[in-house]
Amino acid sequence: MKTLRIAAIARKEWKHILRDPRSLGMAIAIPMLLLALFGSALTLDVDRVPLAVWDQSVSPASRELIARFAGSRYFSIRTQARNYAEIERALDERAALLGLVVPVDFGRRIASGEQAALQLIADGSDSNSAGIALQYADAVALAYSRDVAVRYARRVTNLPKPAGVDLRARAWFNPDLRSRNYIIPGLIAVIMAIIAALLTSLTIAREWENGTMEQLLSTPVRPGEIILGKLLPYFALGMLDVLLAVIMGGAVFGVPLRGSAALLFAAAAVFLAGALSLGMVISIITRSQLLASQLAMVVTFLPSFLLSGFVYSIGNMPLPVRAVTRLVPARYFVAILKGIYLKGAGLRVLGVEAGFLALFGAAILGLANLKFKSKLS
Repeated sequence: MKTLRIAAIARKEWKHILRDPRSLGMAIAIPMLLLALFGSALTLDVDRVPLAVWDQSVSPASRELIARFAGSRYFSIRTQARNYAEIERALDERAALLGLVVPVDFGRRIASGEQAALQLIADGSDSNSAGIALQYADAVALAYSRDVAVRYARRVTNLPKPAGVDLRARAWFNPDLRSRNYIIPGLIAVIMAIIAALLTSLTIAREWENGTMEQLLSTPVRPGEIILGKLLPYFALGMLDVLLAVIMGGAVFGVPLRGSAALLFAAAAVFLAGALSLGMVISIITRSQLLASQLAMVVTFLPSFLLSGFVYSIGNMPLPVRAVTRLVPARYFVAILKGIYLKGAGLRVLGVEAGFLALFGAAILGLANLKFKSKLS
């Protein structure tokens, strides 16, 4: 391969990009738009759960319990119901996610040291939020029950407060448990996978459709030089997108970058080389820009979104699906980005994922070269 010929092809492709505002907009504007939209709209945090309360007891004990819910940052009392019909209406209209019913004898049972029942009704149509909200409610009720039991024991036995376990939990790497802190790094990987493959999926197919491939083949340029020359401009655009995404993640969404920026961009470069080569393979196989763009979306979006660990934990997937995720390169890039962003991890921790990324990039680039040669023969 000769550097001059590769540079000539790269210069030709770069001029085409500059002359086509759609390609340039797709390469820069769309990733930023997707990051802004998904980063703002996609969240797994469940805070200020709307709560409907029906207090049938109207006692000091019930008021204290309700105050515990109101004082928690996880709940917001939106409706003071007077019957089950009002709770049902609040759940139907999504004015409340949970309904808390305090029975008539709640205050009497608490005062006498008996077990008091509570009823909690959840809107199960949103199973994820309802499950998390039920755990929050259980924690509030458990803390209230413990305090009531201690007060009752002290009143009856006149003994000091018994010793117990003081659990002080602390979350490392993401102390505030903000879902945005791990969604944004994964989102960068998913968007880069989609855009990179989509951009290069049009390159070779465009040459065939425009009838310029024959002119290229009549020159001394070799197939491998055509592949590399066409990849280089999009690789530069992809690295620019990564830079803009990292800046946006910190400036707009406040996601901290605790690790090495150099390692992040090195991993991004390896991942982009593979993702761009995958788009090139699709372009070589299809020879149609429309078909290539559609196939690129299917091949990149669904696996990257569903099987990369971006949102859904791979450890909770069935064993056959977990085996399939090992073939998804975005899985390794997501793990690297989360490790660098949240944990400040280096190659000692992320070396395996980096190795798989490098293997993927080399294999797909080699496959693109072989497929192009076979198409020309």
